[in-house]
Amino acid sequence: MLFDVTRGELADLFGEDRLATLPATAFPPAAADTPGARLLRTVGVPTGTFHLREPDEESGRLPLVRDVVDVEDFEGCDGFEGCGGAAGDAAGGPGAWPVIGWLLNAHIALDPGSGAVYAVDLEEEAVLGLHTDVSSLIHVTLRFQRLLEEFTFGDDDEEAGFERLDREVDRIRAEIGGVDPLPFRDDETTWSVIGDEIAAGRRFRAGSPAARRLYG
Repeated sequence: MLFDVTRGELADLFGEDRLATLPATAFPPAAADTPGARLLRTVGVPTGTFHLREPDEESGRLPLVRDVVDVEDFEGCDGFEGCGGAAGDAAGGPGAWPVIGWLLNAHIALDPGSGAVYAVDLEEEAVLGLHTDVSSLIHVTLRFQRLLEEFTFGDDDEEAGFERLDREVDRIRAEIGGVDPLPFRDDETTWSVIGDEIAAGRRFRAGSPAARRLYG
């Protein structure tokens, strides 16, 4: 795993009630004991910025990519950047990957074979590499969620406050990118767009120090 992420660290920052996890039974049997699935089961993801998918009430399973999109509309493996299998229902192909969450306009899927995380972009009709492994997904979510909850504009004027906020977002991008280049590899990735929204002050929730300053 690229990042050292632990349940204790997340619980200290956000509290146990703010951590979302997935049971082993939510994954296809062959995927349940893979490293990525184990992290989502034992460590979890802080709620807020990233939305972890709820398993189906009847089956208890996560949907697969082929359950949420028509894979025939995609461009085959050329549309699945970095994937090793063909699109559709082929064993190990993107159509058979479990969908673990939602981010902006994309379903987020886990490739159990490689451990990589992909964004199934509905607008672009493509599946793009988003994280090298699940530890990267958890770490990016942790960093942005912590910034949203702890950043304050303080006593400086609004312009200076936004400059500090922009620097904080850039620092997260640089530090993450130095370990895993996928989340911020260009300005169009889902995490890059979310970073821009945070820097513009559009993702602070009511009650946070920044929101109280911005919205009163």
